Amino acid sequence: MQEPQRTGAVDRVLHALRRARGAQRRRDASRRPAGRVLTAAVCLLAGLMVVLSAVNARGTDLRPGRNTDLVSLVQSQSRRNADLARQVSEVRDQVDALAGVEGTDPALQARLEQASAAAAFTAMTGPAVSVTIDDAPDTVAAEGVDADLLVVHQQDIQAVVNALWSGGAEAMTIQGQRVISTTGVKCVGNTVVLHGIPYAPPYVVSALGDPARLQAALAGSPALQIYQQYVAAYGLVYSERTVERADFPAHEGSLDLQHAVPLGGSSASPSAGGGTSTPR
Repeated sequence: MQEPQRTGAVDRVLHALRRARGAQRRRDASRRPAGRVLTAAVCLLAGLMVVLSAVNARGTDLRPGRNTDLVSLVQSQSRRNADLARQVSEVRDQVDALAGVEGTDPALQARLEQASAAAAFTAMTGPAVSVTIDDAPDTVAAEGVDADLLVVHQQDIQAVVNALWSGGAEAMTIQGQRVISTTGVKCVGNTVVLHGIPYAPPYVVSALGDPARLQAALAGSPALQIYQQYVAAYGLVYSERTVERADFPAHEGSLDLQHAVPLGGSSASPSAGGGTSTPR
């Protein structure tokens, strides 16, 4: 009895397969030639697009994340700014060399050198005070305190700069860059931009001059006294040190000042430097 049942089951399976094959043949026969051509064309176009994408990608992602693009853009522009600044410095040295070929009035030459030093185009050396400020440690999470108050902002750097100028600083650098009359400290995200180059903390401000006067000016700054309160409460970093002999490089780059112009066409009066502001 088992053998006839098994044979019947096999016959039913075979019959079902034949019916399915017959139905597929009828569907293929009823399909128009135009539909077949269109299907083949779409498949060919899709394959061509895949091949072109692979060739253009050259092993890279054709759709990188926006954040990656922005980081790469900032890095490339920073390198370009640094290269252009070096080129400007080299051209300026060439101009100075050509200007010195012919004899000039000694008095005029002395005035030129004095103006060059005042414009930060001359390297300087002498005793200095260096100030370092930095964010609070990552482990600090003060309850009820805005996290934005636990990081260094541009006004904090400006407070150090203003205090040092008021203390008689003869020359100054921020992150090793010479500060000039048009230097602006700009906060962009979690970095500070100086002359088009972004820097991350810690921030180091150095000033050439009488160390006693410079330190007295820092201690008497109301803005830095407020900053010191956050140093004591939340662990922001503030340190001072004196240097017997520090080298201050000449400014590299242009002195041109870019500023806004009203729609009426008259030029707005540009303001120099970082200005005075209270931190926090």
